[in-house]
Amino acid sequence: MQLLLKAEELLMFLLGIYLFSLLPYNWWWFAGLILVPDIGMLGYLVDNRIGAIGYNIFHHKGLAIAIYFLGIYLSLPLCQLIGIILFSHASMDRIFGYGLKYNKGFKYTHLGEIGNEDE
Repeated sequence: MQLLLKAEELLMFLLGIYLFSLLPYNWWWFAGLILVPDIGMLGYLVDNRIGAIGYNIFHHKGLAIAIYFLGIYLSLPLCQLIGIILFSHASMDRIFGYGLKYNKGFKYTHLGEIGNEDE
């Protein structure tokens, strides 16, 4: 099942790359921005609850899709770019096993515990 989930996330990441190719931006923008959503981890400097909230906001695919479609509706390529980067980054993270976080700590995700070989 893990392989199937990772393959699904890889296809979503590739969808993000395709959608980016439709925008009027150079490719270096994608490469330069793909790790920016990890800024959501800064909340862990406060505590686990704030960290989980911040991380989950920046890694929620539903929010990313909503921002992307808002950009389409308003004809704002920058808004579309933000949605694509958030979506692509979340997919990339999930390929590596980093899911949405629980309040108990960074390593506790909806995909299982990070670093737990039994998953």
